[in-house]
Amino acid sequence: MDELSRLEVASKAGVPLEYVERLVELGFMTPGVGDTFSSGDVLRARWIRSLERAGLPLEGMADAVRVGALSFSYLDLSAFDRFAGLSATTFRQVSDERGIPLDLLSVVREAFGSPEPKAQDYVREEELAVIDAVEFQLSKGFRSIMIERWLRVYGDSFRRIAETETDAYQSEVVVPLLETGMSEREMLDVQAHLGSEMAPLVERALLAIYHGRQEYTWTRTWVETVEGALEKAGLPSRMHSPPAVSFLDLTGYTQLTEERGDDAAADLTARLRAVVRQISIQHEGESVKFLGDGVMCYFPKPARSVEAALDMVERAANESLPPARVGIHAGPVVFQEGDYFGRTVNIAARIADYSRPGEVLVSREVVESASGNSLTFNEIGPVALKGVAGPIDLFRAHRENLAGSEAIDT
Repeated sequence: MDELSRLEVASKAGVPLEYVERLVELGFMTPGVGDTFSSGDVLRARWIRSLERAGLPLEGMADAVRVGALSFSYLDLSAFDRFAGLSATTFRQVSDERGIPLDLLSVVREAFGSPEPKAQDYVREEELAVIDAVEFQLSKGFRSIMIERWLRVYGDSFRRIAETETDAYQSEVVVPLLETGMSEREMLDVQAHLGSEMAPLVERALLAIYHGRQEYTWTRTWVETVEGALEKAGLPSRMHSPPAVSFLDLTGYTQLTEERGDDAAADLTARLRAVVRQISIQHEGESVKFLGDGVMCYFPKPARSVEAALDMVERAANESLPPARVGIHAGPVVFQEGDYFGRTVNIAARIADYSRPGEVLVSREVVESASGNSLTFNEIGPVALKGVAGPIDLFRAHRENLAGSEAIDT
């Protein structure tokens, strides 16, 4: 356990020395041998100061601790060791010493969920690990705008993780403990011990999922790189009869679930899954993965993918689901552990993004592979899709033949 002086506690907690002395006087903190304190005392000073700033009376909290109604002793447990204090270095010093712009350093703190710092504010110890990564990226030529994007995505993603984790902990641990008749003080101590046991397991699980996501994304990028290299070298990269990948999503799903709540979202998702699974099987395909308001499907025969997509759009309307839209592309894919990767997958997703409610849009590769079937396609023309190099010829799929020179009857 750390042996910190009163001044070190104040410095790490970001509070005046007089405030630490006041907390000792009120019984929040008890000095050890040699008038030393622990890292738990640093956290106590930070959190109590935050509670006071939120409007809770300092003396009232001290009285609650004194009579046993409240306790901050759990902050000494291992679950709270990860919450470090302030360093002895200001943002200005870091900027000058490492050559990192202050604006970029502000995004580091933003990622942690805190307000923009002033140049004279002290950097938190845990922020230094992020700053090390930022310094390395800058030294290798990374643009600041991309580093900012990386930091903001990390910050927002971990905010959602932490909020979901905390909500679950409240409903599954805190509330049940209180319902047994425990006092607030007893509950705080018990839940902290449970949290200390669970935290390392959750952290390992979190890192494992992150690594799994990394492998998935890196594999997808690798496949697309290999395909591009084959094309540039003039080597065969297309199959004679390629499979098709389709993406379907429901338009207006996010707004609808925000208006109706989580139960409505779960109901919509369940109904969508039932429709997609049934229809994809009927057309000799499979639903690969569900993406909240959408789904990715794989079909060995492109014509069947179009027939299935038209059925899905129609069924979505009949089932009172939000309007569906579908994008389909045919080409080589790589299969790994139940999922499909490659440029074909990426293009199909981009076509779906471009399509309008009620539309089934397909690429020329799908049209060429769907010959001999009772499907009709209207040519839209070459379209520039986000994240796809070069325009893609798109067609609108129908079941019945359409009059007019633009229709291509397969």
